[in-house]
Amino acid sequence: MADRSKVFVYPKDVSAFGFDWGRLSLTVAPEVNGAARFSGGVVDLPPGRGHTRHNHPGAEEIIFVISGHGEQMVEDEKGNPVVAKVGPGCTIYVPESRFHSTLNTGDQPMQLFVVYSPAGPELALRALPDFRLLPPGGESSTS
Repeated sequence: MADRSKVFVYPKDVSAFGFDWGRLSLTVAPEVNGAARFSGGVVDLPPGRGHTRHNHPGAEEIIFVISGHGEQMVEDEKGNPVVAKVGPGCTIYVPESRFHSTLNTGDQPMQLFVVYSPAGPELALRALPDFRLLPPGGESSTS
């Protein structure tokens, strides 16, 4: 029988990566439940906030907009920014190592589900100057 606490995971059940722009709660990752080929979790962005242009070397990313509205940028193969307005139900594919950014342009919180493949590059976010580890069910960086 599967360990229920590792199979059914809510963002409130795990430590979160807190930043000035929002938070990332990894709900599937090697360190959370032993996922071997990918990791993923929930990103919360308050109104007017977002993460700046960055990439995940060696990894692809999927971003799915759960709620809210924003502006998504993904650079093309020549490094030119391609920008689109996104909202609930939109899936964004970020090719391997491609630079991208997300901005919540709405007046409500924006929530995303992100998947990284392979797992690991997202752990580099711990090196950012505004990083803080938030305990499960702890402080919200989006309030």
